[in-house]
Amino acid sequence: MNLHNKIKELTKNFHQEMIETRRYLHQHPEVSYKEFETTKFIKSKLDKLGIPYESPLETGCVGIIEGNKKSDRVIALRADIDALAMTEEGDFKKDFFSKNEGAAHCCGHDAHTSNLLGVARILMELKDEIEGTVLLVFQPGEEKLPGGGKLLCDTGFLQSKNVDAIYGLHTSPSHKPGTAAIRIGEFMASPDEIDIVITGKGGHAARAHEAVDPVVIASHFITAAQTIVSRSVDPTESAVVTIGKIEGGTAHNIIPEKVRMYGTVRTFSKDTKDLIEQRLHDLLKGITEAHGGGYSLEYRRGYPAVINSEAETMNVLETTQELFGNESAIEVERPSMAGEDFGFYQEIFPGAFFFVGSGSEESESTYVWHHPKYNVDDRFFLTAAPLMAALVLKK
Repeated sequence: MNLHNKIKELTKNFHQEMIETRRYLHQHPEVSYKEFETTKFIKSKLDKLGIPYESPLETGCVGIIEGNKKSDRVIALRADIDALAMTEEGDFKKDFFSKNEGAAHCCGHDAHTSNLLGVARILMELKDEIEGTVLLVFQPGEEKLPGGGKLLCDTGFLQSKNVDAIYGLHTSPSHKPGTAAIRIGEFMASPDEIDIVITGKGGHAARAHEAVDPVVIASHFITAAQTIVSRSVDPTESAVVTIGKIEGGTAHNIIPEKVRMYGTVRTFSKDTKDLIEQRLHDLLKGITEAHGGGYSLEYRRGYPAVINSEAETMNVLETTQELFGNESAIEVERPSMAGEDFGFYQEIFPGAFFFVGSGSEESESTYVWHHPKYNVDDRFFLTAAPLMAALVLKK
C-alpha cells in the first residue's frame, strides 16, 4: 500500500472519532481568548497520543511531533479554536447544539480543531515517514482583534522553531465535500474596523431648525461613502467599504445629540488602505462642517491580507490531485474579501491557506460563515485530514 492510500485508510479509521470530537466542541463553544476548557480538551487529546506541547499563550497550545527521519525540516499546521459570540439555529444540529449561552461554532473552527486532532492521530501512526518536526498550532482568538495569530507571532515561539512553511485551512460552504480550493497570491482580504460618531445638537423634532440633526448628517455620509471605492480607488484594486451598524435616537419626536456607526474596510494593499482611511476623514469633515456638526473616526487596522506563497500553494494543488484526482483541486479565480488572521504567519513564513469543501444540501451546510444555521458536512474530514497529513509527508 502506498503512502497516500495509507493516509486515506487511516482517515477512514478515525473519521467517526473526528465527527464525535467536532460535535463535542460544537456543544461547548468558547469565544475568543476565553477558550480555557477547549484548551484543556485539546491537551487531553494530545496527552493520550503521547504528543508533547507548549503553551506560548494563555489559551491554545502547540503540539510537537518529532519524526523518526532526522531532519531540520519544520512544518507547521494551524487550526483556530474559538467560537463566535452569537446564538445558533438549525434543526440539523439539534443533537449537538451549543450548551454555552451566547457562544456558537458558526464558522467551522470546531471542525478545524477536530481535523487537526485527527491529523495528529494519522501522523503518529506514520512517524517513520515524517522528516523533521511537525508543529500542531491550536490558535485562540481568530475572530477578534488583535488576532491570536498576531499574539502567537509576537511571542517569537514559532520563529524560535525555525518554521520552514505553515499551512492552514477553512471549511467552505461554497464548495462540495471532496474538494479543496486555493489560489497563488491574494487569497483573503485585510479586514479593518471603523467606529464613527457624528455629533450634532439635539432638539424637538417639531423644531428641527433649532437643532443640528446627526441622523441627517449620517445619512449624507453613508451615501457619500459609497463613492470611495467607485470613484477614489483604482478600479484594478479590490476594496470594500461597508457600514454595518447604526445607533442613534431614543424616540419618534426627538432629534438626538449623536449617531454612532460601525463598519468594515476590506483591502489587499497598504496604499489602498491608506487612501480609504484618508477619504473617510475627508468626507466626514466636509459633510459634518457643512451641516454644523462634528465627528470622530476610530480606524482600527486589522489582520493583514492572506497572500499565498507559490511553492506552498502548488504543494496543496498537487497533493489534492494526487490524493483525490484532478477535479478535486480547484484554482480559485478571484480572492475572497473575507478576512483571516493567518496572514500574520505569512508575513514571517512561507505559507498557504486553502478552503476544503464542507457544503451540501443534505446536511444543511450551505449557509455562509457566521450564519446562525451554519453547519459542516461530516465528509469534510475525509478530504481535510488526509490532505493536511500528506502536505507534511510530501518530500
